[in-house]
Amino acid sequence: MASSPTKRPLIPSPVRPAAPNGSPTTPGQAPAPKPFWRSRGFWIYLVVLLLLNYIISIVFTSGPARMTVPYTTFVQQANAGNVKDVTAQSNSIQGDFKKTVTYGTASGTLFQTERPVFAQDNLVALLTQHNVPITATPPGSGSPLLSLLISFGPALLLIGGLLYLSRRMQTTGPGGILGAFGQSRAKLYSPDSGPKTTFADVAGIEEAKQDLAQVVDFLRTPEKYQRLGAQIPHGILLVGPPGTGKTLLARAVAGESNRPFFSLSASEFVEAIVGVGAARVRDLFAKAKAAAPSIIFIDELDAIGRSRASSATFGANDEREQTLNQILTEMDGFTPNQNVVVLAATNRPEVLDPALLRPGRFDRRVTVSPPDRAGREAILKIHTRNLRLAPDVNLDDIAGATAGFVGADLRNIANEAALIAAQKGEDQVTHADFDEAIERSVLGLRRPIVLGPDEKRLIAYHESGHALMGLLVPGADPVKKLTIVPRGLSLGSTYSQPIDDRYNYPESYLRGRITLALGGRAAEEVAYGAVTTGAESDLQQVNQIARSMVARFGMSPKLGPLNLTQPGNGDVAQHFSEETSKLLDEEVRRIVDECHRESVRMLTENRDRLDRLAEAVLKKDTLDTDEIYAATGISKPASSHPVIAPPLPANGSARDGDLAKDEVGSEIRR
Repeated sequence: MASSPTKRPLIPSPVRPAAPNGSPTTPGQAPAPKPFWRSRGFWIYLVVLLLLNYIISIVFTSGPARMTVPYTTFVQQANAGNVKDVTAQSNSIQGDFKKTVTYGTASGTLFQTERPVFAQDNLVALLTQHNVPITATPPGSGSPLLSLLISFGPALLLIGGLLYLSRRMQTTGPGGILGAFGQSRAKLYSPDSGPKTTFADVAGIEEAKQDLAQVVDFLRTPEKYQRLGAQIPHGILLVGPPGTGKTLLARAVAGESNRPFFSLSASEFVEAIVGVGAARVRDLFAKAKAAAPSIIFIDELDAIGRSRASSATFGANDEREQTLNQILTEMDGFTPNQNVVVLAATNRPEVLDPALLRPGRFDRRVTVSPPDRAGREAILKIHTRNLRLAPDVNLDDIAGATAGFVGADLRNIANEAALIAAQKGEDQVTHADFDEAIERSVLGLRRPIVLGPDEKRLIAYHESGHALMGLLVPGADPVKKLTIVPRGLSLGSTYSQPIDDRYNYPESYLRGRITLALGGRAAEEVAYGAVTTGAESDLQQVNQIARSMVARFGMSPKLGPLNLTQPGNGDVAQHFSEETSKLLDEEVRRIVDECHRESVRMLTENRDRLDRLAEAVLKKDTLDTDEIYAATGISKPASSHPVIAPPLPANGSARDGDLAKDEVGSEIRR
C-alpha cells in the first residue's frame, strides 16, 4: 500500500530553538526571536543597497562627460584662440573649447588632457596671451580609505540604523518601536533596591503619618482585612503646600510596607503623540498589578487631573483628557484593582476633576500641613543629625524663629548654615550660622552696593519707620532686626518674626500689618515731606491684605460678610456687578487711607524716636531687638500677642461693643 504524501501546512509551525543546555524548548514557551540580521532577506537587502549606493555615487560624483584629447591638440587649439577656460590639477588639465572640436569619434567643447612632464613650452604665457582664465585646484589626497568611506559611508550608517531598530523591535515587546512610547516611565523602587525611607525619616507631620498607618498595615498583611471583607481605599490624595513632605511621606509608606513602589510625575504621562498617555496608564497599572500588593505614586496630580469642565472650551487638551479618563477607568472601572494602592500628591486639590475625588477612586484625603514649632524642631533634628553642631545651637530657638517654614525650607537652612560655617573655616556649626542662614532665606544675599550718604539716610528713615511702627502698633509681630545693608532686591529691610504659630487673625492684627507696612512711606513724608519709589513692595503687600479683608474675610461693613473670590485660586471673581466691584475698590481704599493716616499720626507724635532710631542704624548699619528698643527709649514688653477684643456678654448692647473698640483703640494710641 502506497503511503500518502504528507500534507504541509499553509503556515509552517515555528521551530523551537534549543535551550542553552541543548534541550529543546518546552511547548507553550515563547520561542526565541530570530535576529533580523541573520535572515536571508537582510543580506539580499544589504547587497541591493550597496549596489544602489555605488551607482548613485558614480552618477552624482563623476561630473559631466569630457573627451580626452592629446596634449598637442590642446596646444594647437590654444594657439588658434579656441580655448575658453582651463582648470589645472597637478599635470591634469580640464577646460572648455569655444568651438566644437572633433577628435576621432568624439566631439564637443568639454575636454581633458595630461601635460607631459618633459614639456618645455611656456604654457602659461601662451594662455595668458590669448586671455584664457587659468584656475588651479589642489591635488587630491588619493586615500583609498577616504574614497571608500565617501562612497559607502551613507549605506553603512543606514545599515547600522536598521540593525538598531531591529534590536529595539526585539526588546520593546508588543507594538514594536511605536509600542515603546506607550510604556510607563515610572521608576520602580523594590524592597531590596537600596536604603529605604521609613516613618523615622519623616517628622513634623504626625497626623498624616497616623492616617497612612492603616494603609501600611494593609500592604503588610492584606489577608487580615480581606478575611473580614474590608477593602482598603483605592486611592489616597496627599494635599498640602509645596515642600511639606508629601513625596517623602509616600516613599516612607513604601519603605514601611516593604512593597514595590512605582513613582512618577503626572506630566510624564502625556506626550505629543495622541494616545500615548492612556497607553502609559494601562502599562503602569498592569505592572503594578503584576507586582501586587504594590504602590503607585503620582506626583503633581493636577498636571493631568484638572477638571474637564474647565477645559470644555475651544482648544481643550484631548490627550490630557484621554489620560485622565484612563486613570478613572483603572482606579474604579470594570477591571478590579487588585491590591494596588494609588498615592497622589497635589498642592491644588480645588482644580481636580470631581470624578477623580469621588469614593471608589481617591477615597481618602490626607492633609499635610506646615509643621508647628515642635514639628519644626523634630525636622531640624533629622536634618542636623549629620552636622557637627556647636554647644550654643538651640534647635528649639531656631524652630521658634522659623514660624511658617516647611520641611524643605528647614532642610535648606540647615545646609546653608553648614555652608556658611565651612566658608568661615569653622570646625562646628554655630547658632550665629543658623541666624545668618535664616536671614539669607528670608531677606536674600548681601549685595555689594555703595550708597551715597543722602540715599543711605533716606533708607535709614524708611526702615526706621517700619521698625518704630512695629514697636508702637499693639499685637504686631516683634521686630527682630533692622538693617540698611542691601540684601536681595531690597536696599534695606526690617525683619519681624511671629512669636508663635498663628492660625486665626483678628481684624486689628491685619490693620496693624497694613499700618506697619505703610510706616516706611509715612516716615518719608514726616521726615522729608515727600515720597520715593522705595515703598513699591510695601504697597503691594498693603493692597493684598486690604483686598483680602474686604473680598475674602468679609471685614467691610458696607459689603458685609461676603466672599467674592473665585473658589480654588483665591482670585477675586468677576461674577458680581460693576457696582459691587466699585464698592469693593472704595472699601479697600478706605481701609488703606485710614491705616495711612494712623501711621503718619503715630510717627509725627514720635518724631524724636524716629530720628534717634535712624541715627542709630546709620552708625551701625544693623540693629537687633535690644538695640532698637534702646534707641527709641521704649520698654520691651514681656510678650506680644494679637489684640482680640473680649467677648460680649449674653445681653451685649451697642455700648458694650463700643467699649470693646475703645479698649483696642486705647492700646493703639498709647
